[in-house]
Amino acid sequence: MPRLQLDFPDDQFYFSTVLTVRATDINAANHVGNESMIAMVSEARSRFLFEFGVPETSLDGPGIIVTDLATIYRAEAYRRDELLFDVGVMDFNKYGGDLIYRITRPGDQKLIAMAKTGFVFYDYKAGRVCPMPDDFRARFERVNRVD
Repeated sequence: MPRLQLDFPDDQFYFSTVLTVRATDINAANHVGNESMIAMVSEARSRFLFEFGVPETSLDGPGIIVTDLATIYRAEAYRRDELLFDVGVMDFNKYGGDLIYRITRPGDQKLIAMAKTGFVFYDYKAGRVCPMPDDFRARFERVNRVD
């Protein structure tokens, strides 16, 4: 069975944030556990959306829903490591696209992981998927197109 591959162009990243590995993120093998990395990816996504004024949930307009997650691990991360999360968007469609993540350890420039989360815009008031807002699309359309 083929292994998952995630390769992202450098020009797709729009935002960076640093998260520090906590003692509670460490698993029995003494490195960041899968569930903790997923939580860190979620935090990076939340910071990205906040930076660009995109509500995750809203009663007055669209928010987003994560539809899938893929992660590839390249190296271990340890307690107190500072990790840089570069976040971007790509592969737009009518309703959403992919949020992409490159996670590195700036101290030694080591690539720790690559991840992507699929997302769609969701009208929480109506309870259904809705088209991507024009202002969101316009912000990132220089390298994305609707299929």
